[in-house]
Amino acid sequence: MASGPAPDTGGAPLLIACALGIERFALRGAGLGAAAGPVTVLRTGMGPQAAERAVRRALAAGRDRARPVRTAVVATGFCAGLAPGMHPGDLVVADETRDPAGRTPCHGSSLLAEALARHARRTGGGAGRTVHIGPVVGSNHVVRGAERADLHAAGAIAVDMESAATLRSAVRGGARPVAAVRVIVDAPEHELVRIGTLRGGISAFRVLRTVLPAFFDWHRSSLLPGGELDGHAAPPDHPGRDVSL
Repeated sequence: MASGPAPDTGGAPLLIACALGIERFALRGAGLGAAAGPVTVLRTGMGPQAAERAVRRALAAGRDRARPVRTAVVATGFCAGLAPGMHPGDLVVADETRDPAGRTPCHGSSLLAEALARHARRTGGGAGRTVHIGPVVGSNHVVRGAERADLHAAGAIAVDMESAATLRSAVRGGARPVAAVRVIVDAPEHELVRIGTLRGGISAFRVLRTVLPAFFDWHRSSLLPGGELDGHAAPPDHPGRDVSL
């Protein structure tokens, strides 16, 4: 389910994809001002297949043959952190997404992480949080316990069900700026089955409401003449890096 796009200001479109109604509500609640072009917030539904279908249809429906443009795509919403020391409300910026179908390099990961940290400091919405940068892995089920440890040992820092499918679907039709930003709702020391889940969910929701200005900064940078952002993913299985808020 897609929201109506923001008014067309002449720039390239931005598609923001999330799976859940509560994620879309958080994003819409932040408003859609200061965008470089028309913005659509797309609720894809849960799971990789639903995400792939929804993104493919949205990009096909928005294609303007008279004015070829590259719609930038951001996958966002909640995720599970895989690294020890992560906390609910921390942010994850993917430098690549992974799943059994392959890997998709993300664009402008460092720029996006810096923008998230800058806007969080400005608003106070991310006080005490950390932005983690590294690979995000896709799964078709909720990941727990030992499976999380295995994914982290393979180099991933977070897992969700839609980001990898969303970005793979986005680039299948041609090169375009893509990114994935997730808010940790549970982590190795704070799994969903534990008592702190509700508090972690509220914290993650509040942080998700703050991310749109950073998405718009990233999108504007992708439109600069010759702008390649900072390109591609880091080498496979690197340990990731953090930006403190």
